[in-house]
Amino acid sequence: MGGSKNNYLKDWIIVVVLSILYVTILTIISSQNILMKLKSGDKAPNFSGYDQDGNELSLSDYTGKKLIMYFYPKDNTPGCTVESCDLRDNELRLKKMGYEILGVSADSQAKHQKFISKYNLPFPLLADTEKVVIESFGVWGEKKFMGKVYNGILRTTFVIDENGVIEHIIDKVKTKTHSDQIIELLSK
Repeated sequence: MGGSKNNYLKDWIIVVVLSILYVTILTIISSQNILMKLKSGDKAPNFSGYDQDGNELSLSDYTGKKLIMYFYPKDNTPGCTVESCDLRDNELRLKKMGYEILGVSADSQAKHQKFISKYNLPFPLLADTEKVVIESFGVWGEKKFMGKVYNGILRTTFVIDENGVIEHIIDKVKTKTHSDQIIELLSK
């Protein structure tokens, strides 16, 4: 009788250790942004979230429309401001090509409202404070800045066609000339 209890205890310990190991490996993989790596030709994740005014936006709202969905780290920071203003200044060029613009960061709706107001941005910004959309697009990961390593939003732009399919992914964003970068890519 005592032997079967020992075997049960050993089996239980093995299950617990393997479960912990499994969860640890998944955590490491997802933090390294390897688990889900989207590529051109993939269906865009079906996102849903709220913009700066509390309006719910989802991928289905853009069915039949082309979408430039840009993920950026933080409102009112130098690179993000330059990138957003470049897209603002070239919005008509991109609209003539049939594209809508949607920005996404983990900032709150209130911060997005101030950012839009301050820089007169004509397109919505999704307030993904829980990082659900950010993680579903695989743009949350390890970053390095001034010798520090931390997790954050990886500046990335997805060009999505009218059927919700990713046409292009830009992960080396040129903030000052991002619109030109997008237009050049679409002209190829």
